[in-house]
Amino acid sequence: MNTIVTSKEEILKKSRELIQENGWASVNIRSVAAACGVSVGSIYNYFESKSALVSATVESVWEDIFHRPDDEAVFADTLSCVKWMFGQLGYGCDRYPGFFTHHSLGFMQQDTADGKRQMRQAWLHILDELKAVLLRDPKVRAGAFTGDLTADAFAQVLFSLMLSAAVRQDFDSSAVLEIVRRTIY
Repeated sequence: MNTIVTSKEEILKKSRELIQENGWASVNIRSVAAACGVSVGSIYNYFESKSALVSATVESVWEDIFHRPDDEAVFADTLSCVKWMFGQLGYGCDRYPGFFTHHSLGFMQQDTADGKRQMRQAWLHILDELKAVLLRDPKVRAGAFTGDLTADAFAQVLFSLMLSAAVRQDFDSSAVLEIVRRTIY
């Protein structure tokens, strides 16, 4: 028996569960309402359209995948951070099958402004955190970042490699870790 949903967070939780059980196609107003045990109108009290529901669900999936870890030591150095990020990508792929492919390719091909905005927002947050780790990493050799290779540019390279791994569903971080070791350590 479904419990009555009384919050946006509960609706998003049910939406994530639908994705886990049936894939992205299962997220629509009717199916979410049925999963929540409420009327379609109840969902519209929180989300003005299917697009708004999907956009909020995408954001909540990103938050689930890249939530702050219990052990903040993963942000102490670049190698630990990259290992953690690859682990989270694997977690996301297992928990939300097709998410990375759907999200990165699907929203780019559709005229879905909210979806693109959510993707850019999530990616910028990840990039900012990665750049911050690079800048405070005590293992980075002096002079590693120059006018040609800035911390921002290197974070973008690392992030591009992570996105490529996510789409390929290859979460072995060893090659990327070797790039870090050879380039900035």
